[in-house]
Amino acid sequence: MDNIGLGVQLMIVGMSTVFMILLIVIWGGKLLIKTVNKLAPEETVPAKAAAATPTAVDSNTMAVLQQVVSEITGGKGHVASAKRI
Repeated sequence: MDNIGLGVQLMIVGMSTVFMILLIVIWGGKLLIKTVNKLAPEETVPAKAAAATPTAVDSNTMAVLQQVVSEITGGKGHVASAKRI
């Protein structure tokens, strides 16, 4: 019976130790994140230049797109509009 008591005691001490170490790691990580965010703020990315407005595709390309969509969907699909990007 002494062995069971010693085993339970060792299990409790071991699990408590692991739990405390994990708490220290979590708190240390949070502290590190806060410190880094204060010392090195996030960089701002400059906005991209406005792209040219997309233009509509010509009638030949629209006809090809319509045929492809019709072929793929079995005649159930249609192309409402298409713009060149």
